[in-house]
Amino acid sequence: MLHYLSRGSVPAKPHTVFRDARGKLLYEECFTRRGFDTEFSILYHEGPPQVDEEIGPSEGDPRLRVAATLAPPQPLRRRLVLGENAPQGVTPILASEDVVVSLERHPPMESDIGFSNGDGDDLHFVYSGKAVLETPFGDLPVGEGDYVLVPRGVPHRFRVLEALEGIVFELRGGFHLPVQFRNPVGQLKMDAPFTHRDFRAPGFTGPRPGPSEILVKKGDRFVKRRPRSSVFDVVGWDGTVWPFAFPILAYQPKTGLIHLPPTIHATFAAPGLLFCSFVPRVTDTHPDAIPCPYPHTSVDCDEVIYYVRGNFTSRKGVGPRAISLHPMGVPHGPHPGSYEASIGTRSTDELAVMMDTFRPLSLTTQALALEHTPYHESWK
Repeated sequence: MLHYLSRGSVPAKPHTVFRDARGKLLYEECFTRRGFDTEFSILYHEGPPQVDEEIGPSEGDPRLRVAATLAPPQPLRRRLVLGENAPQGVTPILASEDVVVSLERHPPMESDIGFSNGDGDDLHFVYSGKAVLETPFGDLPVGEGDYVLVPRGVPHRFRVLEALEGIVFELRGGFHLPVQFRNPVGQLKMDAPFTHRDFRAPGFTGPRPGPSEILVKKGDRFVKRRPRSSVFDVVGWDGTVWPFAFPILAYQPKTGLIHLPPTIHATFAAPGLLFCSFVPRVTDTHPDAIPCPYPHTSVDCDEVIYYVRGNFTSRKGVGPRAISLHPMGVPHGPHPGSYEASIGTRSTDELAVMMDTFRPLSLTTQALALEHTPYHESWK
C-alpha cells in the first residue's frame, strides 16, 4: 500500500520450507488484497494462524466496535455533531455504502481482546492521547495528530497509555494514496505533499504473546475467535501491506496566487472518498486574494470536516472535536461575514481533517443525540 519492507527472518524464496533454529517448520501466511491480484505481505508464524480453539457468534464489544444504527431519513440541512459529548467507546455517527464514520474515546487500558475488521480498512485520526498499536507486524506508538491506518483483516489491539480520543473512518472499498502522487514505479513523486520518510512502520521485535480472543467484524456482524497460537507469533514478514502512522503536521501544504480548490489538500483516498488535511499554512499571495473558501455548490459531494484546533476562517462557533456535515444539494460556504473578514490575512493556523464523499451519508441515531441543532440556522 506504501512501499516494500522486510522485517525479521524470512526465507530466500516464498512458499518454500522454512524452519526455526530448532528445526521446527514455520507457517507461512499470505496476507493479500483484491484476491491475489494486488498488494500483499507474507508473514511467518510459529503456529498455524488459521486454527482456533473456539469460534462463534458474538454481540460485539462497544469498546472495540459497534454496528451503525441508521436514523430515519432526515430533512436536508447542515449538521454539526459535538464530539466532545461522545461517550466512552466507539460511536458511529455517519454511514454510507463506502464508509462508516465513528467517534472514539478510550481510557488508559490494556485489553486481552483484539479486533479484526473484515468490513474495511480503518483510518484513525488521533485527536489526543497516546497508545501503542499492537499487530502481527510489530508495535507502533501513536499519539496526538497521527493518522493511523490498520489494513482490513489485520488482528490488532490498542494499548492505551494516555486517554485516547479521535475519529475513525471504516473504508469499505479499501485505502490508497492518490494516484497523482506516484511515479510509474510506485515511488512518491518529489512534488507530492509527503515523502516515504513521513510514514512510520511498526517496530518489529519477533514473536510475543497476543490477545487471547479476537473480535472479528464482517457484514456488521461479530464473531469471537480464540486462536490456538498467538496471532503475534511472527518471526518475520515482508511485503507492501502493513499498518502505518502519518503525522498530519508532516503534510506539505501548497498555496497559490489566488485561492485554490480543496483538492490541493488531498491526502488519502478510497473508492468514492477523498481525505484532505488542513494544516497551518501561508494563504494566497495576490494582493486582492480572498483567503476564505469561496461558496461552492458541489452537487456530487457530501462534505465532512473534523475540527482539531486553530482559527477556522470559514466557520463561527465551531470548536475542537466538532464534526460538520454539509450535504450535496445545499450550497457549501463560509458563515456570513467570514468571507469578507478574511481579506488581507496572510496565514492560517487551522488544523482539520476533511472527507468528501460521492454517495450521500446517513446520520445514525447516536449522531442525533450529539447534534448541535442551531448550526443550520446560523447561516441566516
